[in-house]
Amino acid sequence: MNFTIRAITLDLDDTLWPFPPIGARIERVLEDWLRLHSPRTAERFPIVEMRALRERVFDAHPHLLHDMSALRRLTLEHAFREAGEDPALAGPAYDVFYAERNRVECYPDAIDALARISAKLPVAALSNGNADLVAIGLDHHFAFQLGAREHGAAKPDPGIFLAACERLGCAPAEVLHVGDHIDMDVLGAARAGLRTAWMHRDDARAQHPHWPHEDIAPDLIVADMAALADLLDDMIDGAANAATDPPHPATTSHGIRI
Repeated sequence: MNFTIRAITLDLDDTLWPFPPIGARIERVLEDWLRLHSPRTAERFPIVEMRALRERVFDAHPHLLHDMSALRRLTLEHAFREAGEDPALAGPAYDVFYAERNRVECYPDAIDALARISAKLPVAALSNGNADLVAIGLDHHFAFQLGAREHGAAKPDPGIFLAACERLGCAPAEVLHVGDHIDMDVLGAARAGLRTAWMHRDDARAQHPHWPHEDIAPDLIVADMAALADLLDDMIDGAANAATDPPHPATTSHGIRI
């Protein structure tokens, strides 16, 4: 490999933190809130039924698939209406959902590695989800956060990747996109012209033990954020020790050479 990286775009859910525990906790907390504030809705839509309703709402509004917040609100409004309750309750119910959505527990390696990486290169968050880095308390590690809702289209649409590159002031080939999802992250970013790193954590290997495509492959495969930070550190250390090879430094004022 021989390419220079000037910035990084980073997926959030299942890259910095696992989402399944968040989703399960949201369901429990929301159900408890409904039992207290709207017992008829809680009875009509226990967790399994609320999941089914959410799927129906998502399927019925494909034009909103880039806006998870709007779809969640619509799901709640439908639930209250079908239970014969005031759909205005969707507002406070969504607030409960969103507070839990932003209570994340990062992977053990993530925060320290993110700090190491963001000290070397600008990092932009690029997500289809609706996590709020300010509410989570991680925004200081990022140059900016670009979500599918704000952009108007979700990954793997090339536009969201290219918009992030433009804001970073970099050509796509100078940006490394890091994420766990094969289609949304790696294939989407590669087709937009970015370099790619597949975050292949242990909890992803059961489903995809190996890279499944032959036509497009990630530039890097890393086990976690720590492995990515170590790789970048190795490039920098290599540059410091390679004084006999000044034309090809691993890191310069323009980025990190991989």
